[in-house]
Amino acid sequence: MTKHIFKISGMHCSACALNIDLDLEELPGVKNSKTNYAKSETEVEFDPALITPSILISAIAKIGYGVVD
Repeated sequence: MTKHIFKISGMHCSACALNIDLDLEELPGVKNSKTNYAKSETEVEFDPALITPSILISAIAKIGYGVVD
């Protein structure tokens, strides 16, 4: 398993953080996701053999949030 932290833009409340976690945790290869609204970041633990950071970024964008480099 690998952990990666993504800086998130576009969150307006703690419910946004929950939405991100729920959507990411449904993806194959994602063990867990912890999004912190106050820090505007998501820590994702995933299996790099099954999913890549670029797929995670695309999934975050698909639900309406941005990832800041």
